[in-house]
Amino acid sequence: MSEKQVQAQPLVANQPKAKTENSWPINCRLKEHEITAGMWVTTQWQLLGFDLVVDESSEHVATLELYRDERTDYRFNLSSQSPKLFLILEQPEDGETPKIIRLIASQSVAGQYMDGEYLVLSNDMPLPVQAWMEAFIGRHGELLEIRGKKRKGAGRSSGQ
Repeated sequence: MSEKQVQAQPLVANQPKAKTENSWPINCRLKEHEITAGMWVTTQWQLLGFDLVVDESSEHVATLELYRDERTDYRFNLSSQSPKLFLILEQPEDGETPKIIRLIASQSVAGQYMDGEYLVLSNDMPLPVQAWMEAFIGRHGELLEIRGKKRKGAGRSSGQ
């Protein structure tokens, strides 16, 4: 994973506390609930949604950052029937509150976190965030896959 994918993204003193052109602090509504399966009881975390107005006392705040090299992923997400935001958490121990690692809008980047170390939760992307992402893509243009020109004769039989 690249360095930007591993860095924690919770709202801290050096991060912007207001929305900018490419970052937006968002409150993530998390809820802990118990699940019973037979005689086993386990605790799971649920992402109930997002609050776009961040209160200073909010416990679960993450900054959604947009990157120019992920514009194709954003377009794919926005064109889906139900665009999502993905919250990456460290797997919490029983009774602990999970630590937020990142809030992202790229499904492919979220997939890179789907191993035993991280918990990936998703919920519907609020409409204002969708409009903000559209504006970001509009400012920077659609990211097109650029491929080099093929060698002459590449992929053809030599005829000998």
